[in-house]
Amino acid sequence: MTITTVQTVETIVTRVRDRASSNAVALRHKDFGVWQEITWAEYWNQVEIVAHALLALGVETGDRVAVHSENRPEWLYADLGIVAVRGVTVGLYPTNPASEVAYLLADSGAKILIAEDQEQVDKALEVLGECPALERIVYLEPRGIRGRYDDPRLLHWDEFLFIGVEHRGEHPGAVAKRMAETRPSDVMTLIYTSGTTGPPKGVMLTVANVEFAVEVLVKSGGFTSPPPNERDQTLSYLPLCHVAERAFTVWFNSAAGVQVNFAESIETVQANLREVQPTILFGVPRIWEKVLAQVNIKLDSASWFKRTTTRFWLRVADRVGDALVRTGGTHTAATRVLYTVGWIFCFRALRERLGMRRVRYASSGAAPIAPDVLKFFMGIGVRMHEVYGMSENTAIATANRPGRVKLGTVGEPHDAIELKIDEATGEILTRHPGTFAGYWGNPRATADVLDDDGWLHTGDVGEWVDGTHVRITDRMKDIIITAGGKNVAPSEMENALKASPYIKEAVVIGDRRPYLTALIGIELDVVGEWARRRRLPYTTYRDLSDKPEVRELVQGIVNGVNEQFNRVEQIKLFAFLPKELDHEDGELTPTQKVKRSAIARLFEDLVEGMYRR
Repeated sequence: MTITTVQTVETIVTRVRDRASSNAVALRHKDFGVWQEITWAEYWNQVEIVAHALLALGVETGDRVAVHSENRPEWLYADLGIVAVRGVTVGLYPTNPASEVAYLLADSGAKILIAEDQEQVDKALEVLGECPALERIVYLEPRGIRGRYDDPRLLHWDEFLFIGVEHRGEHPGAVAKRMAETRPSDVMTLIYTSGTTGPPKGVMLTVANVEFAVEVLVKSGGFTSPPPNERDQTLSYLPLCHVAERAFTVWFNSAAGVQVNFAESIETVQANLREVQPTILFGVPRIWEKVLAQVNIKLDSASWFKRTTTRFWLRVADRVGDALVRTGGTHTAATRVLYTVGWIFCFRALRERLGMRRVRYASSGAAPIAPDVLKFFMGIGVRMHEVYGMSENTAIATANRPGRVKLGTVGEPHDAIELKIDEATGEILTRHPGTFAGYWGNPRATADVLDDDGWLHTGDVGEWVDGTHVRITDRMKDIIITAGGKNVAPSEMENALKASPYIKEAVVIGDRRPYLTALIGIELDVVGEWARRRRLPYTTYRDLSDKPEVRELVQGIVNGVNEQFNRVEQIKLFAFLPKELDHEDGELTPTQKVKRSAIARLFEDLVEGMYRR
């Protein structure tokens, strides 16, 4: 290992290099059921070897290198190694089907692909003819690949590292030299949009963009108070090609020394949370909703005594949550007493079981979330904060700050940024040094969202609350205009429906229609448990949805939600989705956002049936 102190532009890579003298633990991952520790010295050594290997394979400044893998240490080694040689990291979602892999590799012109296993390698090999720039596929897991394929472009990770070690021995200063040439304007990563309305676009984030995000979110404590530090721990489980997970995993780790623990898989997140007990926890709404649904499932199946006592303390938590909502998240003397007693009898054990006993800062972002879900976690002592940002502004827009939480809003604009709401359209606009450099190879799309004065048009409609906090009402493209000319924001109704543990998906429909309807997907686990307790037999998701008792259950939820809205915003009819929505079927984006146009097309008969009555 070499540590060369050449003056360079500060980046996430230089920060890891500067920590290389420490034997403190930087990363942890599970191997054969045992947590393995990686020190800062080992971390930098791997990054440097990867960087040398990339140089040996001919990666030049500005070349794109793609990573198609679940979260694991190699993702970070690759990302930082790419940045070290002034390459551009292109992250792919593990769930991307072959058709999307082809599009992303071809659109970015990726020169090298680092793929996790046979599944991801097979996708790449299937579409090689559509990716003329792709020269090498480096695979991490050899099972099913070695001895089966003879494509000369395939290279095992160990062989890749060996090339890096040899190159370092022959050219020990090559990586340091390339790092010293880094410029703030260098494009560091392409983060592809979710593609809800068309083909994904590659958001170009520069070194300067990311450094601004590090300054705001990490050094200045734009989210947490106090700012993140070496004593903090996170669990990395959301896809690293998403800007939010990149911030909480890579940027928090390199800039503040936060220890990163990699979940074994998305299916083991709950178990890994219990093992790690992180201090900082980020989740998209679906994660928080699922945790709450699991609490309800476990509670309903518990013994009478446990069910009765837990429900009593959850009513206490509800009272505490109501008070915290009124005070912005600050305890009163009364709530502190209530919570202390509740901690002894219930909350500590519950938070331990959820893996949130040590959480000092938790946040939800990337999509709207029902306030009642946040209030539940606040009531049991998990300090929840809704935040807002997007890839195009390097995740820098607004955040609810500790002690100044306003439920139902995404918080206050960060310091050092400009944010305004267009008086004519209600669109949220931001301007600051974190604004992206444009969409990769798509100047027309860039011009559509970035005006001549540097304002980023987010596409989100919002309003000020008390002159300080921002409330997002919907996406501009999702606003429904009924046949009567009324503008309706569907996300509020959808979030209110999904606040129920029995409802997983809700898509409100009604554009140019005489009234609103909804396509609803049930939460299979929760409704299945509900049916089991009522001795209702079922075989499949569709069979369960077709039960009259389930329709009656959901109708009651819809009726309750309708009472919260005026008549024009109420849902007149609903139909059940016949299946769980899936990314591979084109119904969801990789970030689990509903593709409205795809849903309307795929389930056209269901929709039209609700308007023929």
